Amino acid sequence: MRIAVIGAGNWGTGLAIMAARAGHEVVVWSRNSKVVDSINGDHTNLVYLTGAQIPETVRATGDFAVALVEAELIILAAPSHATRQILEDMISVLRPGSIIVSATKGIEIETGKRISQVVTDVVNKSFAMRFVCLSGPSFASEVVEKHPTAIVAASEDLEAARAVQAALSFENLRIYTNDDLVGTELGGSVKNVMAIAAGMVAGLGFGSNSVAALITRGLAEMTRLALREGAKLETMMGLAGLGDLVLTCTGNLSRNRFVGEELGKGRSLEDIAVGMNEVAEGINTTRAVKKLADRLGVEMPIANEVHAVLYERKPARDAATELMRRPLRVEANW
Repeated sequence: MRIAVIGAGNWGTGLAIMAARAGHEVVVWSRNSKVVDSINGDHTNLVYLTGAQIPETVRATGDFAVALVEAELIILAAPSHATRQILEDMISVLRPGSIIVSATKGIEIETGKRISQVVTDVVNKSFAMRFVCLSGPSFASEVVEKHPTAIVAASEDLEAARAVQAALSFENLRIYTNDDLVGTELGGSVKNVMAIAAGMVAGLGFGSNSVAALITRGLAEMTRLALREGAKLETMMGLAGLGDLVLTCTGNLSRNRFVGEELGKGRSLEDIAVGMNEVAEGINTTRAVKKLADRLGVEMPIANEVHAVLYERKPARDAATELMRRPLRVEANW
């Protein structure tokens, strides 16, 4: 199969490596000419996933026409805030009948739309497109180092989901399918907000009790929002929900958890962002989630406090105190 990977960050590079190992012809698109030259010349990515050796069968380009020619699978692995513009730039050379696979975990800030809805906005003006969301607990470096990993391919078109499952499942990467696109996309997005909160807990010096409480109540918030949007409960209990939440809230490789930890230590968001090599999706997603939850009338106190720390300069310790002082209530799952 011919596969195009749009975006050469950690996860895009990791998926390109895995697809090549599975025997596919892979072309990676990047707007960074140094990354393109590094992949083509040295078979490494000098900016992202720097320790990984990229198979010689992977090629890189900065030209959409080259990347997309005869591509059967098109994997979107760019940050969520750039996805709409990238789609608009590549629409003229998209191949009807291709499967678009989103590996992006975020929500568009301005519209509150999931990536599948952004794709529909842009692509369906020209022709119908099959769409699959690829999500679940997966640090790119561990996947390419052959750590056993399980993720989900979700689509309303189960034939398309099974095609992605068959194409990318290989050795240590096991892919399940489901038909809950809404739950899979929202789980992969909102967990990044909760990971920032979990990082704050660590940065403030709190221990395992606090992290466990944060993850559990964070799952309740994620599920409330997802169910309100039409998701299935079992999706939120699975790899795309609970699984991804646990990984991102506890794993040392989590960029979102790192941001929260540094905020908990008292650093400003601006100072943290300057030193980061790749986007922490939760920073922007927090704004989108708050807007969406407010519009739907969904209670999300943890997300609200993360928003206050990120955008209202509220100290992380005050945010933690605020959550503990909320009125006492009966525990409700969702």
